[in-house]
Amino acid sequence: MCVFCKIVKGELPTNLVYEDDVVMAILDISQATKGHTLVIPKKHFVNIYDVDEDTVKHMITVCKKMAILLTDKLNADGCNIVSNNNEPAGQAVNHIHFHVIPRYVGDDYYIRGQVHEYDLKEILDTIKK
Repeated sequence: MCVFCKIVKGELPTNLVYEDDVVMAILDISQATKGHTLVIPKKHFVNIYDVDEDTVKHMITVCKKMAILLTDKLNADGCNIVSNNNEPAGQAVNHIHFHVIPRYVGDDYYIRGQVHEYDLKEILDTIKK
């Protein structure tokens, strides 16, 4: 079973930002920038080629909500919404997901492989205030 399916089933801990009957939004354990969040469907789909239209539309709607929330709560200057599909494109977990990555003036997001250590509980507390 994939890591995201285990999270959805409650078998692995996570930092939940948002949940409804179709998706979960969770803080990425490898924060590219402060507040980096993943939007994942509860049903398993491998990638954009596999997911049904209704689910992907809902995912994008939640991505927009997360972008607004993260930008507001974390004082971000913008955000990227990204989905990597298949290994050559950088997909590391074979369960479709969108990255909502808050952007800050002067951040170093585009340095390949750059990961930052943040206190995820502190970020989650800030978002949920």
